[in-house]
Amino acid sequence: MKNKKYRLQLIVELVKNNCVGSQNELSKLLQERGLSVTQATLSRDLKMLRVTKVANEQGGYMYMIPAGSDLQDTMLRSGQRSLTSMQQVGFVSLAFSGNIVIIKTRNGYATGIAYDIDMGRAPEILGTIAGADTVFAVMREDVTRRQAVEVLSRFLPLQDYLDSVPAEQ
Repeated sequence: MKNKKYRLQLIVELVKNNCVGSQNELSKLLQERGLSVTQATLSRDLKMLRVTKVANEQGGYMYMIPAGSDLQDTMLRSGQRSLTSMQQVGFVSLAFSGNIVIIKTRNGYATGIAYDIDMGRAPEILGTIAGADTVFAVMREDVTRRQAVEVLSRFLPLQDYLDSVPAEQ
């Protein structure tokens, strides 16, 4: 069990700190650190860690660890946790089109941000769709822009946006 915990921690570290695009690449990185694993074990580990593949800026793919963890998910669902800007460093900008909020992120961050928003289960948000660097969040028709920014500020560093949106919008 100790070996599995170490292996999972090492996989998380390698995926977060390297542009890893395949299990073969990840296996080689693990071997360089003295850990030999079978393809089946690596596949199970990636599934357990909920690792996903996203497009990278070079036109290829890379693995990404989702932002959520079981504890974080539970706290988000119950509204007990506000994310700080340090936790959402991938956020770039916010814009509106009707009842849709367009959230621009750094490449690879949209999925994690959309996941956090969805796990927050805010009644004002009907749902999200994430790409590699964009999240579309659909708000209820009766939600004002200011209310949308207030809700999304639980997940994103939006203090500057909150100050610039008039109360009636």
